[in-house]
Amino acid sequence: MSGFLKSLREIRRYPSAVFGVIIIVLLVIVSIVTVIAIPYDDAVKLWRGGEAEWFDSPKNAAPTYMNLFRAEKLPATIILNTDDETAEETVEVNEDSGITEVTYTWDFDYPYDGYPQELSFFYQTVFEEKNPFMSLYWYTPDGREIRLGDFAADKKGVYRLSQDEKLQRRLGGLPPEVGLFADPNSPDPDNPVALQGTYQLLVSTLFFEEGAAAEVSGDFVIYGQVHGLAGTDHRRRELSLALAWGTPVALAFGLIAAVGTTITTMIIAAVGVWYGGWIDETIQRITEVNLILPVLPILIMIGTFYSKSIWLMLGVIILLSIFGAGIKTYRAVFLQVKESPYIEAALAYGANNTRIIRSYMIPRIVPLLIPQLVVLVPAFVFLEASLAVLGLGDPTIPTWGKVINEARTNGALYTGYYYWMLQPAILLMITGLAFAMVGFSLDRIFNPRLRGL
Repeated sequence: MSGFLKSLREIRRYPSAVFGVIIIVLLVIVSIVTVIAIPYDDAVKLWRGGEAEWFDSPKNAAPTYMNLFRAEKLPATIILNTDDETAEETVEVNEDSGITEVTYTWDFDYPYDGYPQELSFFYQTVFEEKNPFMSLYWYTPDGREIRLGDFAADKKGVYRLSQDEKLQRRLGGLPPEVGLFADPNSPDPDNPVALQGTYQLLVSTLFFEEGAAAEVSGDFVIYGQVHGLAGTDHRRRELSLALAWGTPVALAFGLIAAVGTTITTMIIAAVGVWYGGWIDETIQRITEVNLILPVLPILIMIGTFYSKSIWLMLGVIILLSIFGAGIKTYRAVFLQVKESPYIEAALAYGANNTRIIRSYMIPRIVPLLIPQLVVLVPAFVFLEASLAVLGLGDPTIPTWGKVINEARTNGALYTGYYYWMLQPAILLMITGLAFAMVGFSLDRIFNPRLRGL
């Protein structure tokens, strides 16, 4: 054991391996933090909820960091909430008429060069019988006042300014998301530039029930063209959720498949070599038959006709990989180990078959096992992603492969949403590269023939 640990410490001599270990450690940390911060049930609910859960996110918005590479800054999403500290609330009660006016005022900065995607106001009111009357006003940095809209409010509703044709006519035919932020002194009226500065929004609600509860709350959402750490998709979902949760899923899938396959294959090979005879012959025939079975088409058939559960796929992959080419490799090594003098010594002092396999044969192959196990992890990670890209991913779990598949089916590369496909693809490549660097370095450490290379 001390010699094994000493060999592992030699990994520090290989910069590529150290770099790979750092990446793997970071991936593990991200996985742990993700599982703790966003429990599995919450992640599934958010990802499957669509626009109902992500109402305050824009559609197909690029990551916020894209502004770091642009001279003209794209607008980020701005949310004006009635519970924010920036909201100034005033309540006035007219004792003669019994009308209560609740007013919220927000001041916010708009330092961007472009225009938002859309504007919406989500509100909730409390009343008994008479619907309150709501009015919205917009004040620009150059002192202009624009009446956005007036309407009878329900207990819960949405006022989508971008779809208000009356407001568009008042803005000279410009879409509200453009006209409200456009500079009226732009040289080209058909292509106005955005007016930067401090804007003000005022929401006034009149309640007509004397002595009744008069409450209003809401969110005024200015949907930007950039949003979040990783952007959003066509259903307003933040891709950071899928990228974060895809990390523990990928690592768990790869590690379980690699460990389960490698250890089981090694044990089966050791048992076959030690007992020999019909047991070894049966194992070899099963292996030869299994080697000609097409793994991917079998998985596609199971996912199409039975279930797309990621754990079912994992179990099938392990079963199909146990009797793989690794059995032939391990068998060749175990045949040499079986003839070693210390095996004869173990038999001489009465060691049983189980003890010989467990304590004398298997430990001798560990130096070959570990590098292969590490290298196998990204292979299974890519296999899971490949199944998801083919539309056979687990429908309940957000993964890197599912993000790539949805980006592909929605034409992300053709519509300019490159971030949608590139981010999960880069994470897959980084993960594969990290495990490959560590695995190749371990192979050089444990394989005497490669130490001098």
